[in-house]
Amino acid sequence: MKKFLIQFLLFTFFVACSDNQENAPSSTQPVSNVEETVEKENPSYDPNRGSGKYKDIILDQKLNVAISTNGQKSFGVKCSSCHKLTTERLVGPGWKGVTSRYKPEWILNFMTNTDEMINKDPKVQAQLEICLVRMPNQNLSDEEAKSLYEFMRKNDGVK
Repeated sequence: MKKFLIQFLLFTFFVACSDNQENAPSSTQPVSNVEETVEKENPSYDPNRGSGKYKDIILDQKLNVAISTNGQKSFGVKCSSCHKLTTERLVGPGWKGVTSRYKPEWILNFMTNTDEMINKDPKVQAQLEICLVRMPNQNLSDEEAKSLYEFMRKNDGVK
């Protein structure tokens, strides 16, 4: 049994670390070229809003405290093991300032359409090269995603 386990682990290691150039993204390609490539290959893809159902979101100037509190609970359960509320990277990037760096449509589409955004969005792909870990799809409901976004706004100082 021990011999089988060792063989299995070695096999898994070699498969995971194999140099498969067909599907491997080029790490030397500049982000600007990636954006152009994505737009040509995916003409319906919008780098400002990402890929998903959210578009043209109008936010209230004032923070919704109740929704933000629900988002804080979701953060504790689903997000805090990989993200900090500061600019410091844990596994994934820190959340401080995220609502000023990205449009709400982009953030909500990334939270609810994670896999497609990772495959298409050059900003996400650049983060993936830094963090080296693909964000798992958390299967967030629309309500949960919106509450997390409101919590992000609170974290960024919206009152």
